[in-house]
Amino acid sequence: MKTKLMTVAVAAACAAGAAGAATLDDVKAAGVLKCGVSQGLPGFSATNDAGEWTGIDVDYCKALAAAVLGDANAVEYVSLSAKDRFTALSSGEIDVLSRNTTWTITRDTDLGISFVGVNYYDGQGMMVPAGLGIKSAMELDGATICTNTGTTTELNITDYFQQHGMEFQLVALENSDEVIAAYGSGRCDVFTTDRSGVAAERLKLADPDAHVVLPETISKEPLGPSVRAGDEQWMKIARWVLNGVVEAEEYGISSENIEEMKSSENPSVQRILGVGDNNYGEPLGLDAEFIARAVEQVGNYGEMYERNVGPNTPLKLDRGVNELWTNGGLMYAPPIR
Repeated sequence: MKTKLMTVAVAAACAAGAAGAATLDDVKAAGVLKCGVSQGLPGFSATNDAGEWTGIDVDYCKALAAAVLGDANAVEYVSLSAKDRFTALSSGEIDVLSRNTTWTITRDTDLGISFVGVNYYDGQGMMVPAGLGIKSAMELDGATICTNTGTTTELNITDYFQQHGMEFQLVALENSDEVIAAYGSGRCDVFTTDRSGVAAERLKLADPDAHVVLPETISKEPLGPSVRAGDEQWMKIARWVLNGVVEAEEYGISSENIEEMKSSENPSVQRILGVGDNNYGEPLGLDAEFIARAVEQVGNYGEMYERNVGPNTPLKLDRGVNELWTNGGLMYAPPIR
C-alpha cells in the first residue's frame, strides 16, 4: 500500500509539473517572479526595518528576475513555512523556491520538484543556554529539543541520538519564530537547525551571548533553490543563473567592474557576459546578457555572500566550504562554453 500511494503521489506531482511547463512565458506575462522564501531567517530571507526582503536566498531571486525580466526588483516574495514550501512550489503558487532548503534524494524525486544547485553548503548544529555548562552534544542524554516540523533536522537529530544511545524529547513547531521563542522561554534545552540558521535565530534571543553553539556538526545540508519538475527550460534557466553568478566571481567579474570587464580579452569572461558572438542565453529563451544583468544588478556569488552572511554581517559567517574551489572551498560551477 505504501508503494502504491507513493506511486500515485509521484504521478500527481509530475502531472502538476507538466501542467505548468511554460513557466518562462508565465513569468514574462506576469512581469513578476513569484519567489518562495522563509518566514524570516536573517541573512537568508528576512525583511529589514523598511519592510524590504533581504538575504542570500533573496538575492538569488533578484538575480533570476534580472536575468529573465531585466529588473532585479520584479519579485513577489511569498513567505512560507517549512511544511508548506513544497506544496506551494508544486501547485504553481510560486515560480521558484529559494528558502534555505536541503537538497535530498526524496525531495528531488518524490515531490514533483527539481533542485537547480547549491547556494550554501551547511550542516546541522545545536545551541544550548550557556548556563547549562554543556560543552558537547554527547552530554545531551534526556534533553528536550526544539526544531521546525517538516525539515531534515527532525530526522537528523533522531538518527544522531539513536546512533549514540541517547534519549531525547522532540518539540517540533511549524513557525520558525515559535520555535526560537519556545527555546528562549526555557521550554527546550536545545535548539537545532542548520548551523547558519542557528547563528541567525540566535540573534532573535533577548541575550544572544547567553547561548552557545556546540562544536558538533551532525549532517550535510546542501541548501539551494528549486523549481517545479516537468519544465526543463525553466529548470535550466534557474540553474544557469546560479552557475553564472558563481562563475562571475571566479573570473573576477563584479557589479562594480562589469562594464570594464566587458572589454576583457579573456574568452571565458566574454562567454559569461555574452560579449561578441557569445550567446548562451538563446537556447534558454533568453538573450546573450542574462548573466551580465544578474551580476550588474545584484552581484556575483561572493558579493551576495559577504553582503548577507559574511564576517562583516551580524551572522559573522566565514566563507569556509562556501569558498570557491580555487580557494579551497566547495563552490564550483560548470563552465559556460
